[in-house]
Amino acid sequence: MIFWYSSLLTNITPIALGRQYGMCVFQEPPNEVLQLLQDDERDVFRDNQFVQERVMDSNDLERERGITILSKNTSITYKDTKINIIDTPGHSDFGGEVERILNMVEGVLLVVDSVEGPMPQTRFVLKKALEFGHAVVVVVNKIDRPSARPDFVINSTFELFIELNASDEQCDFQAIYASGIKGKAGLSADNLAEDLGPLFESIIRCIPGPHIDKDGALQMLATNIEYDEHKGRIAIGRLHAGVLLKGMEVRVCTSEDSCRYARISELFVYEKFSKTPVERVEAGDICAVCGIEDIQIGETIADKAFGKPLPAIKVEEPTVKMAFSINTSPFVGREGKYVTSRNLRDRLYCELERNLAMRVEDGETADTFIVSGRGTLHITILIENMRREGYEFMVGPPKVINKKVADKLLEPYEIASVEVPEEHMGAVVELLGRRRGQMIDMQGVGAEGTTLLKYKIPTRGLLGLRNAILTASRGTAILNTIFDSYGPWAGDIVTRDQGSLVAFEDGSSTSYAIASSQERGQMFIGPGTEVYKGQIVGIHQRPGDLSLNVCKKKAATNVRSNKEQTVVLDTPLDYSLDDCIEYIQEDELVEVTPSSIRMCKNPKFAAAKKSR
Repeated sequence: MIFWYSSLLTNITPIALGRQYGMCVFQEPPNEVLQLLQDDERDVFRDNQFVQERVMDSNDLERERGITILSKNTSITYKDTKINIIDTPGHSDFGGEVERILNMVEGVLLVVDSVEGPMPQTRFVLKKALEFGHAVVVVVNKIDRPSARPDFVINSTFELFIELNASDEQCDFQAIYASGIKGKAGLSADNLAEDLGPLFESIIRCIPGPHIDKDGALQMLATNIEYDEHKGRIAIGRLHAGVLLKGMEVRVCTSEDSCRYARISELFVYEKFSKTPVERVEAGDICAVCGIEDIQIGETIADKAFGKPLPAIKVEEPTVKMAFSINTSPFVGREGKYVTSRNLRDRLYCELERNLAMRVEDGETADTFIVSGRGTLHITILIENMRREGYEFMVGPPKVINKKVADKLLEPYEIASVEVPEEHMGAVVELLGRRRGQMIDMQGVGAEGTTLLKYKIPTRGLLGLRNAILTASRGTAILNTIFDSYGPWAGDIVTRDQGSLVAFEDGSSTSYAIASSQERGQMFIGPGTEVYKGQIVGIHQRPGDLSLNVCKKKAATNVRSNKEQTVVLDTPLDYSLDDCIEYIQEDELVEVTPSSIRMCKNPKFAAAKKSR
């Protein structure tokens, strides 16, 4: 028997869990959870083994950003019960990962903060889990916080279940109170056990058994894909029926009429954060299959004679698109290893093999490609991975994907939740109003004098909003968003009031030139930086762009002034990739290389202006 769940003990992001002969799942398990397993003689790690704080977030980008990007799985054993652990992203931009993994589970652990209650990303994963009909165990985490309000959190969670049309059985959820950092849990907020035993017991007791056919013909849906230099493509999924054997001949089916034959070369199951080779896997377990070189996500590994394909995985459509093109700046080829349109095309279409929520189309020219995703973060993660792999290219501004229904133009809307101190609430409300946002809720959060604002706002209005809100709140506001639905076109939205400072000659920037340039706005560069004509070097303090010379040198004369003038240069703005993507407008581009991120004016727009 295999059961599945979804949980996270270190933040508010839910994850997927499962159990075989009893199994379970955590996202980013803290050291306290791992220590619990060791104390109960279910050793996951050696005594002298170094253990990362977030062992499931093994990707460098995940650790740097503090989020989960790729789903991963492992297993532990609790009281003779094997608990399969599936770590999935919680952000709605990576919903494609979540929707795939939920095909493998029967329930979820919904972890909410003891003060803040359910957050937007919690809502997204819960909505998907309820649509699949999964059972839910609610875990109120950080119950040891001084301002904890467990009754309010449980009531808010129940109201969220009602809003998401949960069934009566799903609304009758088991509540667990826990402190992840202390490794304690209990059935009441005032009586916690010394370990997380009550949590594990609730998983085993409350999550129903899986729907599998142990004696039926082999069926396994490829839910994820890995690649190994020696083993090639590895398909990961749960056996829905039958038995899978090493060396077995199977059919690989996309549909009833599209099947091919293959042989299983190796089989693995997941144990203690590593893959263990096995000879046999039974229905209900999760395994990794080697030997099928052209396997794709959504295909079914079936019995050679009697197997039938399982229903294909369906994910929601993208809402944002961006244009990728080859680098055309004067610095092309200086820092990147892959710079041609063929390199760019191959890499983008390769991404489609494992990223079901992404779309790639050929653009208007041979060196331009349109990449569509679930949000700007979804596409930005791809850009960051590509630059670390050695790719050099240019990216245009994000644009929303509109729809036409009955001759009416519809655009995507999102629910934006902003936590902001009361003294900055007026500035944030004004900013959201200018971007066509409609307030749907406002409430106090805890005893820290913080207000939670909820707005329904067009996705267009969110472009560039994060930095604007941080500026308006002096860096104290927290913004979370989640896709809501398509609605009527909201009209024109101005996302940036200021223009750009643009360099009008190639060269190296000087202190003398920057000293006068910074009077016109905020600079992105400091002295000694190589720049080229058309590169954006700062933010203009007024609307409209301003061209200036940041390479100008002080004229040398034989006249000595009475006193040398002392000039203090401002610290240049340090914009990340995400900041640059949010900043650029229709006529601007982001130049992405392994070593640098620059912004520049789009030469095609300049040529179009001259022709007019």
